[in-house]
Amino acid sequence: MISAIVLAAGEGTRFGGTKQLEVVRGAPLVQHAIDAASSAGIGEIVLVLGHDADRVRAALDLPAIARIIVNERYREGQSTSLIAGLGALDDGSDAAIVLLADQPGISPEHIRALIEAFMPAAPTAVRLRFRDGPGPALIPRGIWARVRALEGDTGARALFDAHPELVEEITLDEDAPVDVDRRADLGRA
Repeated sequence: MISAIVLAAGEGTRFGGTKQLEVVRGAPLVQHAIDAASSAGIGEIVLVLGHDADRVRAALDLPAIARIIVNERYREGQSTSLIAGLGALDDGSDAAIVLLADQPGISPEHIRALIEAFMPAAPTAVRLRFRDGPGPALIPRGIWARVRALEGDTGARALFDAHPELVEEITLDEDAPVDVDRRADLGRA
């Protein structure tokens, strides 16, 4: 089974508040990642909440394959949410696609591209590479221990940048979807 972890625990400090709840194209920002994963045929979705968890939970429409966990350590950085998400996955999960709550342009097609490129016997992750930078990654169970060693406000990208041998990239001839970090990014999303 391929799982998805949607990271949505942050405080949105650069944004100035709980950006997960901002409405983009008719839905809360984080709903787009959930819907893309669900439409792509993922086996399970683990949504990691933290800051303002009750309000975010109340705003969402979750598919049957999704469940929410709350990372009480979210203030310690993204690594704690990623580690919490890995720990909550089904024992039958072979790999996890990591999605961020603030990239509403990641599509089911992007997620399916990762799934199709995944080779269970391979010890490497698969990551999308847009013209202007990296995108989501599929992380096989075989390297979860290395991800669990991350600390602070860093994610799997730091691991792959430090150890490029751990990741194969799928190059896409398109710009990366907008990452909503600041309020000004909402109009572009």
